[in-house]
Amino acid sequence: MANTESSLKECLASIDGATAAALVDYTSGMALGTLGGGKDFNLEVAAAGNTDVVRSKLRTMEHLGLNEEIEDILITLNSQYHLIRLLRGRGGNGLFLYLVLDGARANLAMARHQLRRIETELEV
Repeated sequence: MANTESSLKECLASIDGATAAALVDYTSGMALGTLGGGKDFNLEVAAAGNTDVVRSKLRTMEHLGLNEEIEDILITLNSQYHLIRLLRGRGGNGLFLYLVLDGARANLAMARHQLRRIETELEV
């Protein structure tokens, strides 16, 4: 089992094109851990903003009566992909992994696969 820090390091090391990663509590909007980003990309602000995305989607699903679980949410920008993966099991309720990818270098299918693997090894 991996802790938050080692899981975020694994995201950046094993996922091609990954430039930033965070573990976020969407009940509070707080990032429990961040890695990457930089002066031009504030991960704390991104974590809080993506909390609103997750809450909105969950609320919409509830209004529609959908009895489904969100695996991940993908936001595509001109030069980046933003991947939000909701955690399941072992205390992961209310948490998501947030990954920022360079669109020119990333392979979305592989990124999703790797993020799923990292999620299973994460102990919160």
